[in-house]
Amino acid sequence: MTTYTTLKKPLLTEKSLIERDTHNRYGFIVAANASKGEIKTAVETIFNVTVTKINTISVTGKTHRMGRFEGKRPDYKKAFVTLKEGDKIEMVEAASK
Repeated sequence: MTTYTTLKKPLLTEKSLIERDTHNRYGFIVAANASKGEIKTAVETIFNVTVTKINTISVTGKTHRMGRFEGKRPDYKKAFVTLKEGDKIEMVEAASK
């Protein structure tokens, strides 16, 4: 897995924006088989920052019914990356405004 396929997109929810402002913690949707080490190297090389901590969450997709038909949303993995004090990711800062 390359560094550019590890990170899929930034997580821009209300809760993740509060975490970014208060704790310098950024959220990303990552590849389902990505490890914490791969996520750390990807964030450090792409955004040129120092990562201090990573928390990952595997989210199971919800099942939905429409009459007798049943469907399922895809499973995905989230990663919350805490950066060193003073570092920030400019691309995510600009996308949330």
